[in-house]
Amino acid sequence: MIRLLPCIIAISILLFGCASSGQNSNEQDKKAAAIQTESQSSPKVILLVIDSLMDEPLKKAIQEKKAPALAFFLKHGQYSKNVVSSYPTMSVTIDSSLITGAYPDETKIPGLVWFNNDKKQIITYGNGLFEIMKIGVSQFAESIMHQYNNVDLSPNVSTIHEDLDRIKKESASINAFIYRGNYHHTLKVPKLITKVSNLPGEYETAGPKMLSLGTFIQQDKKNNHIVNRLGLNDAFAVQELKYLLGKNIIPEFTILYISGNDFTVHRKGPKTIKGIEKLDKYLQEVLNSFPKWEDALKNYNWVIVGDSKQSPVIESKKEALIDLKEILSEYRILKLGKPAGKEDEIVITANERMAYVYEINGSISVKNIAERLKKDQRIAWIAWKEKELIHVISGDHEGSFDFNSGGTYRDVYNQAWSIKGNTSILDLTLKNKNIHYGDYPDGLARLYGAMYSQEGEFLVVDAKPGYEFIGESSPEHSGGGAHGSMHKDDSLIPIIVTGTNKSIEHLRIVDLKQWIMDFWN
Repeated sequence: MIRLLPCIIAISILLFGCASSGQNSNEQDKKAAAIQTESQSSPKVILLVIDSLMDEPLKKAIQEKKAPALAFFLKHGQYSKNVVSSYPTMSVTIDSSLITGAYPDETKIPGLVWFNNDKKQIITYGNGLFEIMKIGVSQFAESIMHQYNNVDLSPNVSTIHEDLDRIKKESASINAFIYRGNYHHTLKVPKLITKVSNLPGEYETAGPKMLSLGTFIQQDKKNNHIVNRLGLNDAFAVQELKYLLGKNIIPEFTILYISGNDFTVHRKGPKTIKGIEKLDKYLQEVLNSFPKWEDALKNYNWVIVGDSKQSPVIESKKEALIDLKEILSEYRILKLGKPAGKEDEIVITANERMAYVYEINGSISVKNIAERLKKDQRIAWIAWKEKELIHVISGDHEGSFDFNSGGTYRDVYNQAWSIKGNTSILDLTLKNKNIHYGDYPDGLARLYGAMYSQEGEFLVVDAKPGYEFIGESSPEHSGGGAHGSMHKDDSLIPIIVTGTNKSIEHLRIVDLKQWIMDFWN
């Protein structure tokens, strides 16, 4: 543990940041070359994914004149506040849906934390410092360096980077964790970490032609915004984009991930505009690198989208936090960082406002666990697979709701379903064989995606607004904001699109990939 402590400190800096490093533009930034504005023969699309960007604080920041860059894009673009996210509404799952156009039943990225039935161990992609300490630094580093893109993301889905390469279009990924492409890259592990761990100095990975991921790999060799979270910060990402623009080497498609707003909303709650004010300053830097802001619109299609909403969590920890260990204390629960043994009965992986609960030794019925969880009035519903059906129950409703893909009912996305039972559990309304969604937009496809994202016997558990699940060492956000659930309060996100009147057939994260691909078709 003494040997691991410096490495854990380094990882905590990576995840949660440090004081003020890397936040101000340097002189080179201020003297960025004017961007060429000649007409382009091929469309250039820049996709900015802003973590936890939400309609109400966005509009408030603009109204109070604290977000002039976003106001500029909004003035010159189309806007919607109702894009449906993926599920669970956690960044890694959403990112995989965004760049593949598929839900987790196809991507096989079940959540930020899940249980690998083959390896018999809990997988975490970075759900807080205390989970990392128990899971182990090596596993966490392996996940972010290699596992996401080269192992866990299913080879049966293709990413936008891979598809663009097939039609001879180039792409770039800046600080996005899911980036798989057709080009070989080497990620350099900082010496700060290799000196205090057994991690290798390099990881091989496959990404788009241009890949930036903090200090691990960068396009601008003079980009010095690498101390705060080892370059996985907004200042670094924006500098990389400015470098590509300034050198006039930006490819047909660029995705840039802006993460800082998420941390602010988790701490201060979903009404805060502090994170938007801060990220807007970075967007102003990008616009200022053009001779005039309007020039940014001449040759580039800008797409600015959130990834998920956050909903407020009740301030009282006792009331807000659903402790699944306590509720299920009669079972033997697998501990973090330990391989599953014969004595272990269940596994809990909390993804903020949703959770997976796994039965792992064949002696317990998941239905019995569901009935136990049903008694907690803070839980909205519980779902599990049985034969060919997905069953959903709730403590607020009688009976159960059962469904599967295919059938005579169709929803607004032209997806076919067979359904029976109490549709109120998922707030569905039926009219002439047509399904209309209420509190859970695209609820059937998103729940189906989570249920078939992995092997094994498990429950999907969703919290009511105001509440959050906690496991052994998962983070909590009482008095702040959280996401993860399928509820519309976690799921509906804004989008701004400039430079095109091309409509998006369905306003969902999973539809954006094909919509972007159509720019070149």
